[in-house]
Amino acid sequence: MSQERTGGSTVGNGNRPANKFNKKSRPAGATGTGAGKKPGAKPNGAAGQGGSAKRRPATAREVALDVLIKVEREQAFSNLVLNAALQHAELSRPDAGLATELVYGTIQRKLSLDYALAELASKGLAKLEPWVLQLLRLSAYQILFLDRVPAHAAVNEAVTIAKRRGHAGISGMVNGMLRNLIRRREELSPIAAAGQPGLSPARRIALRHSYPEWLAARWIAAYGEAAAERICAAGNEPPRASIRVNPLRGTRENAISMLADAGIEAEASTLSPYGVVARRGGSLADTIGFRDGRWSVQDESSMLVAQAAQPAAGMTVLDCCAAPGGKSTHLAELMGNVGRVVANDLHPHKRALIEQQAERLGLSCIEAVTGDAAELGSRFAPSSFDLVLLDAPCSGLGVVARKPEIKWTKSEEDIAAIASIQHQLIDSIANLVKPGGRLVYSTCTIERDENERQIDRFLQQHPDYELDTNWPDELLASLREAGAVGADFRGDVQLLPSHVGSDGFYIATLRRRA
Repeated sequence: MSQERTGGSTVGNGNRPANKFNKKSRPAGATGTGAGKKPGAKPNGAAGQGGSAKRRPATAREVALDVLIKVEREQAFSNLVLNAALQHAELSRPDAGLATELVYGTIQRKLSLDYALAELASKGLAKLEPWVLQLLRLSAYQILFLDRVPAHAAVNEAVTIAKRRGHAGISGMVNGMLRNLIRRREELSPIAAAGQPGLSPARRIALRHSYPEWLAARWIAAYGEAAAERICAAGNEPPRASIRVNPLRGTRENAISMLADAGIEAEASTLSPYGVVARRGGSLADTIGFRDGRWSVQDESSMLVAQAAQPAAGMTVLDCCAAPGGKSTHLAELMGNVGRVVANDLHPHKRALIEQQAERLGLSCIEAVTGDAAELGSRFAPSSFDLVLLDAPCSGLGVVARKPEIKWTKSEEDIAAIASIQHQLIDSIANLVKPGGRLVYSTCTIERDENERQIDRFLQQHPDYELDTNWPDELLASLREAGAVGADFRGDVQLLPSHVGSDGFYIATLRRRA
């Protein structure tokens, strides 16, 4: 199937640009960090080789290469580095789209690319300079995965960059390896790699969809082989771009009409009654409706948290880890801006983000505060909130489509360490909920140690709590339609990226017994 990312500008959730580029028919944001020079660039656009003082306009592939180098070297978030680079590079929209596709595709498919390149490198990949390896990866991505990029164009541009940044020996090696890859393209494709006899299911899925084998094995154990493969395939798809309509300032129909006027094709979400999904067009944040507070940019799965929490006008609500304020503002909207929403975050600069969102949306009931979520239990009086939301820090493995580097930088040890922090947080805030009140726990991961097992442990240690199955009928109907819940619904849901194409998300609602 062809995939699309929408070029250069951020169409979706403010954290991953998308671009329109066709891929081969096989399964396959936010403000940037930094300004000034594009990442890693010298005055002539070369990375590390000096050059004349006159700046030469960067090409899409050079921008992509610089981003890939910085992401790998600094373990930085790809969306932030790419946004900063695109803002400075002044590429045309098609070139910005190509750079976007190359960055995300190369990171997503790193294992598949390295598998193919290792067969062609006489001395192995470990011997290559980091920038040379990244150049080979982004070139191999074009050859193996992109239909609309001629293979000879990918090779020629790679050789030109190699000559500019290296020397004749490097450019000759790059030329030889890539031309050899073109000749052996079918033999070294992910389909061929995954089709080798005798592979374990985890190894087969890892090679086919380019995931760490340990992660594929965990998801097979948790969800079964077929579901694990669907999860991995979904993580390589472009993420859905969506907004959440502010019901205090308009309707979904109004929003869809306004987006159409701005040249953005959109339709109502089937998952959230407040959601609108964009199919193609420009930046959802760069619209009059966003600036006027008619909507917020948010993933559909994330919108379900406030809906499941069921806040009511006049309630006193605490959002423990609130920045940048998406769920706090949604809670306030559903309360009709009547009551009190305490939105806490650890960092003062993130408190400012919450306040900016509340002001833009016209929400005066939000009180942004700064503090350690682990200390909220002692900061506020016991039983002082009708509703407490803990959108807990997590591994983020439900948002791999938006931040593909996550699958390469996380480890099983990381998951265990994060689960321990989550346990401390939820335990520390349990006494803040009034008897009869609700505690809502959510994450953007699909790891059971961080989700279902976390809640099971909490319930064992807090017998005054129980899972609450009293969710809105409309919400349960949409989740059943998506295949996310069945007849055995117990008060929590694990949305997988493969269900409807939204982020992987976990939501549990608990009620404190009166």
